Amino acid sequence: MTRLLIIGGSDAGISAGLRARELDPTVDVTLLVADRYPNFSICGIPYHVSGDVPDWHHLAHRTTTDLETAGLHLRLEHRATAIHPDMNTVTATAPDGGSTVFGYDRLVIGTGAVPATPPIDGLDRLGPADGVHVLHTMDDTFAILRTITERRARQAVIVGAGYIGLEMAEALTTRGLTVTVLEQVDQVMPTLDPELAEPLAEHLRERGVDVRTGTKVRSVGPATAGRLAVGTDTGDHRADLVLVVTGVRPDTELAATAGAALGVQGTIAVDRGMRTNLPDVYAAGDCIHTYHRLLDQHIYLPLGSTAHKQGRVAGANAVGGAATFAGSLGTQAVKVFDRVVAGTGLRDTTARAAGFDPVTVEVTADDHKAYYPGATPIRIRVTGDRTTGRLLGAQLFGHRSAEIAKRVDTYATAIAFGATVADIIDLDLSYTPPLGSPWDAVQAAAMAWTLRQAA
Repeated sequence: MTRLLIIGGSDAGISAGLRARELDPTVDVTLLVADRYPNFSICGIPYHVSGDVPDWHHLAHRTTTDLETAGLHLRLEHRATAIHPDMNTVTATAPDGGSTVFGYDRLVIGTGAVPATPPIDGLDRLGPADGVHVLHTMDDTFAILRTITERRARQAVIVGAGYIGLEMAEALTTRGLTVTVLEQVDQVMPTLDPELAEPLAEHLRERGVDVRTGTKVRSVGPATAGRLAVGTDTGDHRADLVLVVTGVRPDTELAATAGAALGVQGTIAVDRGMRTNLPDVYAAGDCIHTYHRLLDQHIYLPLGSTAHKQGRVAGANAVGGAATFAGSLGTQAVKVFDRVVAGTGLRDTTARAAGFDPVTVEVTADDHKAYYPGATPIRIRVTGDRTTGRLLGAQLFGHRSAEIAKRVDTYATAIAFGATVADIIDLDLSYTPPLGSPWDAVQAAAMAWTLRQAA
């Protein structure tokens, strides 16, 4: 009987264990989970903070009972401290503080990522007890909620305007706090084209969020009456709660110490079968580099959906399979109040750096026939290669009722199969007046791109 040991109980680790059991019901799967929350949706945390998901237990993709019924042996509050590839063992700290050694025939590392904290003066001296938070775990979530309740928080400052920062801006506003978002670069959502980032920022302002871009945070410290002072290059801000969400970095110290080769941005280097350079050791999720379909190279692209897929590949191969990770396009969507922004593939800047000759065209098209009540405009930016016509990327912005996420999936699917922009026009997409048009919005954007090329 094969012993499969998995370090990490989030997306990649759980997916690896479940897939291994699907393919080989005799495999003995043990997961070392550093906390008490296996298979919880970290992406769902803002919706618990907002109150949209009142019971935090509902953030679990599967309950502990579900996982155990599937044949996974969970070792909760067991933090791996050392991997010994020469002995096929892992040492972990148990809940009582003692050490336990686990043997394995195959090992999957799914240690994920940790918050990347910027060089802000005072940040290293403050923590949740002071009202200063990061957000990456369920324990982080509970700490934020305690600050809101115990400090009777009324004002919050969020450092970072990526998608977590904006989702939390909505969540805290919904809870009744006054929110200021501070972003060092000149736009929210730095992975988005400025043409769509600006209306997103304006929507936040319309909902009462004070959005300050081009603002560098220099210090965080105590102020009077138990409050916090956030110093920037354009002035100071007072807050009861400070949330720092400026990205993540791969958690690879454990693997690197064991001799695992590192790749892009300090990630664990793996092949497309999730194999590391260590014998019998695989890795998946936010701790590894990710193969990008269009770039044909590995980059750091931490996404929950990608971690699930990589974990599935690792689990299959750990029990003798021959699975290959097809690659990512960085497809993402984020809801901010009642607007949604989504993107897939490459923008002009990234496409040009990769050697393409990109052209981007923007159009606005209704989500369904205008004569049917409730039609809303979608702004779409399509990027294609000038020489070959190949579809390289797309970005969309519109109302949450406009199926923005599903429409970006149309582009993502087309890119994955090497479609040209013109190929989008020929897709046989569904049509009924309350939901679409004879030429869907994604096709209207493709038509505009091809007309631009023909001009």
